[in-house]
Amino acid sequence: MSEDGRQGLTVIAFIGSVFSPYYAWDRKQDPFDHCAVNVVLYGERTNRFAMTERRKSALSRDAHGIAIGPSSLTWDGNELTIRVDERCAPIPRAIRGTIRVRPNGITKGAFTLDGSGEHRWWPLAPSSRVEIALEEPSAAWAGNGYFDTNDGDRPLAESFSRWNWCRADLSDGAAILYDVERRDGSGQNLSLRFGRDGSRRDMRPPLAATLPATRFWRIPRPTRSDDGRASVLRTFEDTPFYARSLLSATLAGEAAQPVHESLVLDRFTNPIVRLMLPFRMPRP
Repeated sequence: MSEDGRQGLTVIAFIGSVFSPYYAWDRKQDPFDHCAVNVVLYGERTNRFAMTERRKSALSRDAHGIAIGPSSLTWDGNELTIRVDERCAPIPRAIRGTIRVRPNGITKGAFTLDGSGEHRWWPLAPSSRVEIALEEPSAAWAGNGYFDTNDGDRPLAESFSRWNWCRADLSDGAAILYDVERRDGSGQNLSLRFGRDGSRRDMRPPLAATLPATRFWRIPRPTRSDDGRASVLRTFEDTPFYARSLLSATLAGEAAQPVHESLVLDRFTNPIVRLMLPFRMPRP
């Protein structure tokens, strides 16, 4: 999010695009043949969403970076430089420019989300400085952000039925809540707090807080807050299986504005929903 709270950005680089209908339909299940750089802008007047899936011929990578089609991410040991050159769908508008992510510190390691260790999540840099310089649409701003990585050995929908996640800036770092519901009926509730340098801090698990479902697709948005109260400031994404929102809540004793995500995997596996996805996720 920008420092003034008016603009937001999400970038996700996929090898094996977990929300791709093409990947789900592919009998070979070759992750390298289903790659994408998802770029989403949330502005005051307009949003832009790009997620073009590309084949393995468009992928290159080495120890310092990855390129998927015309977009790339490179790491020099201190800074992640993201150069994006993507087009939205179904309205073909461009998103082109450079994003720089400077972590204030790196955390020690990954967390396992399922009982068998097949899904791993590493919140690498919960507190990072982010600078955006876009040519199309023209935009330049800075703010605080978050940098993580996920990897897994089987499809998400086979292991989980749903989850919700949120991350909030704090005065001395960041707080992250990650609640998963597994297919076997078990669950996991992570309440994490990190200093700006990436060190782990103690955090009392917040209380459950009720939020309204999204307006159009009725995606549930459970979350937690110190006092059991939270509200929705803005809904960024309201899709058939996924929602992203900006909240107001209290975490670790501070008033915060977490970015919240809610995923319902039974919706994602619905054949009708998968047939809808190519309109926003083309594959040339």
